[in-house]
Amino acid sequence: MWLVTGASRGIGRAIAERALAQGGRVAIVARSAELDDVARELGERCLACRADVSDEAGMTAVVASVIARWGRLDTVVNNAGLHRGGRISRLTGEQWQSVVDTNLTGAMNTIRAAEPHLQAGGSIVNVGAVVGFRGFPGDSAYAASKAGLAGLTRALAIELAPKQVTVNLVIPGLVLTEMTGALSDKSLDAMRAIVPMARYGEAEEIAEVIGWVAQSRYMTGAFVPVDGGLMSSFGVPG
Repeated sequence: MWLVTGASRGIGRAIAERALAQGGRVAIVARSAELDDVARELGERCLACRADVSDEAGMTAVVASVIARWGRLDTVVNNAGLHRGGRISRLTGEQWQSVVDTNLTGAMNTIRAAEPHLQAGGSIVNVGAVVGFRGFPGDSAYAASKAGLAGLTRALAIELAPKQVTVNLVIPGLVLTEMTGALSDKSLDAMRAIVPMARYGEAEEIAEVIGWVAQSRYMTGAFVPVDGGLMSSFGVPG
């Protein structure tokens, strides 16, 4: 039984589709008005849970509905993300807070709600970003939130290890999603030029790795780049 946040499109939807293809059941969480339509498309083993991950009470209610429906929870994927760019002189306090609330506090809210229901063999997979390890101008809010998510991953990996619940971080590279779609072609081309494999990643390629990371029983506290070699080219340790 999977719970995937930010699952109405892009990487999140690809994760849900992969879990379903492997015979699992998936609760998809997003704010999108189209979430029910997505769940219908994915089939009867998919449960739509409309919520904002930054709302702690809302995420507690989501997990309660999942347990009421299926009686268990095995894997949590914190994929929900928000990007607000801008150099520090232009970045507003509201923009900063909204990014941190979604990307970092949202993951904590989801984990706090889910953790009591995760048994031995359960897993948490957080979705990070290269910018959380290697800075880019104008990305301070997103970078800080994703760096914080990396720290949260390692702290919780140790905390939940006695319970035999794994916590790992998967780090996508440049993937064309609705979020990156806001970038100009010039910006995207410049970013692609520094990827050693010289291409964008596919959402399905990220989902594939998240799938096996979630099933790994002895790997915890790990950072797993899926970035076409981008982090290696910067000399950033995985």
